[in-house]
Amino acid sequence: MVLQAQEGRLTTSAARVLVATAVPAERDAVVRAFTDGTTAEARLPGTAPLLRTTRGLDLLAAGVGPALAAAGTATALTAAALTGRPYTLVVSAGIAGGFQPEAPVGSLVVADEITAADLGAETADGFLPVTELGFGTVSHRPPSSLVRVTAEVTGARPGGVLTVSTVTGTAARAAELRTRHPHALAEAMEGFGVAEAAAAHGVPVLELRAVSNPVGPRDRAAWRIGDALTALTEAFGKLAPALESWNPHDHR
Repeated sequence: MVLQAQEGRLTTSAARVLVATAVPAERDAVVRAFTDGTTAEARLPGTAPLLRTTRGLDLLAAGVGPALAAAGTATALTAAALTGRPYTLVVSAGIAGGFQPEAPVGSLVVADEITAADLGAETADGFLPVTELGFGTVSHRPPSSLVRVTAEVTGARPGGVLTVSTVTGTAARAAELRTRHPHALAEAMEGFGVAEAAAAHGVPVLELRAVSNPVGPRDRAAWRIGDALTALTEAFGKLAPALESWNPHDHR
């Protein structure tokens, strides 16, 4: 069953979408895109409340960092599966740092690749991702069709979004990340954890970020968190028709 748009908002007769943010402020920015708000609150074991909207989205502030994001998302996915109504899409959403000048403050980035940038080992020859140590994975690719329509409708720029456990705070670190990940447009702290949980359940994932600050030296005067949250609200207001045009059974 496809998703349908009604007055710029998301409705659905069968598809279920879980939106995972780090903190309640990001979750509430998404809620503001849907003018009738939420209709119910569910308590999941060990997580923040799950907010249910009347427009086909469930929203969870899963926590900061990849571990909490993975645990909270996995709990929500498991609970839904056990009720016989599994989610068909997971969206990691929130604010992020943007690599300059490609992702300026206030812009949107949709991930065409979600990469764990610091999962691995430091060696005398440089950083080795965990895959080169013979373990796991370091990246997930959202469905290209969903990335494409999301970019077209919201104006988000497609590119890599890095997941880090330590936010970049120096020019040297920013340059190192750009050297290792030249395709990256933004960094955040939860996308890879959300993607790992989604992959374990066989559910496609999307990551949408609003840029609140440049990646590099920490300059709080340059942060525009309020503007980024507003951009996130506006993006989700436009996301309904984008999802409507995407076939959830086409995961290519």
